[in-house]
Amino acid sequence: MFASRAILSLAGSALALAAPLALVPLTHAAPPPKAKAQLEFARIYWEYNASANDLGVHVTLDGEDWTRLRIVNPEDKTLFNVTGSGPYKQLGMTELFFEGAEPALDEFPLQDLLDLFPEGEYDFEGRTVDGQLIEGEWAFTHAIPAGPVVSTEQGPGNFLRIHWTPVTTNPPGFPVEPLTITGYQVIVDPFQVTVPADVFSITVPAEFVATLEPGEHPFEVLAIEASANQTLTEGTFVK
Repeated sequence: MFASRAILSLAGSALALAAPLALVPLTHAAPPPKAKAQLEFARIYWEYNASANDLGVHVTLDGEDWTRLRIVNPEDKTLFNVTGSGPYKQLGMTELFFEGAEPALDEFPLQDLLDLFPEGEYDFEGRTVDGQLIEGEWAFTHAIPAGPVVSTEQGPGNFLRIHWTPVTTNPPGFPVEPLTITGYQVIVDPFQVTVPADVFSITVPAEFVATLEPGEHPFEVLAIEASANQTLTEGTFVK
């Protein structure tokens, strides 16, 4: 009799211990958040035409298969917003380049234009076709270089050499900002070449010059700053 009660008591204790365990719900660890994808590059920068005295903001970027993208300025204001639809929503997009309007500074005051695009970090935010966040950022500045002074040298056999002066200052009347020139670009459409910051002339291939029609032809030389801001000077030569 005593043994039976002991067995029942032990059984009851085991059940009492087991009961709370049965009430504990099974839990699963949450999957780690998906890492954000990075745009290969994303840039917003000034282009100043020293010959025409006009100024605008350009944007260029590259990234894999995004369907939505916006650009946000340092004041958290959205400047640009684009969404792909139809096949662009299904397949996505990669590269993007556009130029903002370039008002003449004789008509649109420089400071008013600079105030529309304050200095600071500009964020590029979007989503890819599979719903992943994609982002990039660029430090936008008002460090705008002056235009190079250009000249040409011509000779027999379609010889054409374009020269320019080193750029070390900002344009007259612009904010005085330190400059780091990273290179120069020469364009004789459709020929173009970019050279390092310590090169101040290039010889245009004679084979290209030979293809040009007789007459006057335009060219441009751009000074490119580390911020990607660039300034061009226009010139001409006669074949």
